[in-house]
Amino acid sequence: MSRARLLVILGVLAAATTLILSRLEFFEDAIREVTLPLRHEDIIRQQAEEKNLDPALIAAVIYAESRFRERQESDAGARGLMQVTPATALAIAHASGGVTFNVDDLDDPQINISYGCYHLRALLDQYNGNLIAALAAYNAGSGNVDSWGGAELQIEDIPTGPGQFGETRAYVEAVLSKREEYRENYAHELGL
Repeated sequence: MSRARLLVILGVLAAATTLILSRLEFFEDAIREVTLPLRHEDIIRQQAEEKNLDPALIAAVIYAESRFRERQESDAGARGLMQVTPATALAIAHASGGVTFNVDDLDDPQINISYGCYHLRALLDQYNGNLIAALAAYNAGSGNVDSWGGAELQIEDIPTGPGQFGETRAYVEAVLSKREEYRENYAHELGL
């Protein structure tokens, strides 16, 4: 085989390999977008810095609450990306100096993420930085967390079984797991 022909074959193989790898990257990105979506990373980074929160944690809470689908509403009336209840939002609006608040504001990603992060930061402060207690309270309320151990709560202290409380333990575990996935897969986007 001539040297020129060998160079042509190698060139074609290199081009084919590049094309295949670019297609694989495209499919990997598409799969990641479906299985681990990320949107509003600019708002997440901003709120993480403003409220001293881990941006991967914020993304994981949003994932657990709404899978990044906007305009979600739960049976309990929680709304938006971080599933903030109108009562919680009203309390946050008053505590943070807000003058006007409309429940429909919770459909705005900036407001919803801001209020959800405010609430998460307040829960972390309430439970002395205990992330498990804060996440459990985000899901099941502070009254339940206080009855399970408050600031000393460990994941095994959260009741299991059917219903809300079994869901709370699964919720906390899922958020902690997704936080690691967001760190691994979106470090650049989240500013980590």
